[in-house]
Amino acid sequence: MEKFDYTKAMQELESIAQRVEDPKTSLDDIGALVKRSAELVKSCKEYLRTVREDLEKEGA
Repeated sequence: MEKFDYTKAMQELESIAQRVEDPKTSLDDIGALVKRSAELVKSCKEYLRTVREDLEKEGA
């Protein structure tokens, strides 16, 4: 499994936001972009939760 790249995920979310705001983006494309953004947000939350738990273990 490839290591999660938080910075890359955030950059992709920024790109998705720009594309969704573009009036030229079709509704079908927006639906796919929203789905992808939900996947990225979920992965980011899991990554941050793992980092927090690791920090808490080190501090204990």
